[in-house]
Amino acid sequence: MSIYVGNLSYEVTQDALTSVFAEYGSVRRVQIPTDRETGRVRGFAFVEMGTETEETAAIDALDGAEWMGRDLKVNKAKPREDRGSFGGGNRGGGGNFRSRY
Repeated sequence: MSIYVGNLSYEVTQDALTSVFAEYGSVRRVQIPTDRETGRVRGFAFVEMGTETEETAAIDALDGAEWMGRDLKVNKAKPREDRGSFGGGNRGGGGNFRSRY
């Protein structure tokens, strides 16, 4: 499972975020998404901890806490939604289907 960390400063680094979460257990991975065009941090991250207990402790302690001048939003990450392909997905209909009857 993963933790969502929102309302992050745009100055955040992977090392700084790892240090904060390491106070609550072992940090397996930190992912800080960046904007594709500008390369700028997008203001949120995902953190994976070693155990469920460590995740819960970090969420309880850090949700709403002030860090780098911002009030953090910390909770369990929700599974990524499948956005499908461009064009809105399956629209139904049969196109050029003609009945023989």
